[in-house]
Amino acid sequence: MQDFHLPTAIVVAGAFLVLHVVLWLRRRREARGFLSEADRITYETLRTGSQAGRHLRSGLTGEHAGRAARHLRLMLGASGLALCDGHQLLTWSGHGEHHSGQAVDHSRRVLDTGDVVVLDRDDLPCADPECDVRAGVVAPLVVEDRVVGTVAAYAERPSAGLARATEQLATWVSGQLELGELDRERTRAMEAELRSLRAQISPHFIYNSLGAIASFVRTDPDRARELLLEFADFTRYALRRGGAFTTLADELRNIERYLVLEQARFGERLQVHLLVAPEVLTVAVPFLAVQPLVENAVRHGLAAKEDVGTVTITATDLGDLAEITIEDDGVGSDPELVQRALDGDTAADGKDTDSVGLGNVDARLRQVYGDDHGLVVETAPGLGTKVSFRVPKYAPGVHVAG
Repeated sequence: MQDFHLPTAIVVAGAFLVLHVVLWLRRRREARGFLSEADRITYETLRTGSQAGRHLRSGLTGEHAGRAARHLRLMLGASGLALCDGHQLLTWSGHGEHHSGQAVDHSRRVLDTGDVVVLDRDDLPCADPECDVRAGVVAPLVVEDRVVGTVAAYAERPSAGLARATEQLATWVSGQLELGELDRERTRAMEAELRSLRAQISPHFIYNSLGAIASFVRTDPDRARELLLEFADFTRYALRRGGAFTTLADELRNIERYLVLEQARFGERLQVHLLVAPEVLTVAVPFLAVQPLVENAVRHGLAAKEDVGTVTITATDLGDLAEITIEDDGVGSDPELVQRALDGDTAADGKDTDSVGLGNVDARLRQVYGDDHGLVVETAPGLGTKVSFRVPKYAPGVHVAG
């Protein structure tokens, strides 16, 4: 009897062992991945939303709407989805594309009232008995209190859940469009600041540089030729038409040209020390963010000083940040006047302060990186001036145009 039941016991024990191993492997796989189905759905929704948002922030155009529509439709689980601006259908995604010609009429009802509209079979006449577009919900896209377009979700049958989901999706899409508009406004503001900064390139520097070059034409023609080339390269860089950002290496290279021209004028009176960590040379910084600070140090810090003056330019690697510092041992300035210049008070931008371009550079740094990355100025009459700022090595939207 014992011999007859032994194989059965072994089989049962083996079955329990296999079941245990399967359950263990399943728990291990779940631990490596998602803890539950709800977690997986949440992740997929967030990932899909992120992909759609990237396109929507580029603007409500046919191209960008077309790239975002599929992701939006998947978020709703709709049969079809249409995006319209204030005039036309931008894209249709999913089933029932033969209804796309009706989407503009559906959109117009929402554009006129600003209200969510629920569609039934009467709004979607169709001769195809297999068509799964029989109902829909159209919701407005609102940017700065203006209805700029609509999103319409189509399904086989109407439901309260689809209506709520479409309305919430429209609110989210509106937010993405508004963020994109804010980014474009920020870019336009930066471009305006940059144009203003170019206009502030000191006429005195230009006249003095040309005068210094002219003084060498007869006495040292080779030196005059070199200085003229430096001047041409400096102005070409400063007036270039390119992106809003450049590498710190390019900015420092142009500062070197500027200082060569100033040293031609000041001679031994102007000493320059440059201390740069190689790790920060490739960091992207706003175009013409450093040169105006160096010009301040020379023009206001040293020009009024009778003996030798020193400008020290330091770029330090701080891990995730790069710190740029411009320091001079010149005549210094009144801290209150400098603060007024940083606050945008143009009346403070006078010959008695180190404020030429300071407010402009400070505003651009804050626009790009936030208020924690503005200029820090340490100065006092007779004690020189130290200006510094820190920028992240990597920041969203900050890159040098190729």
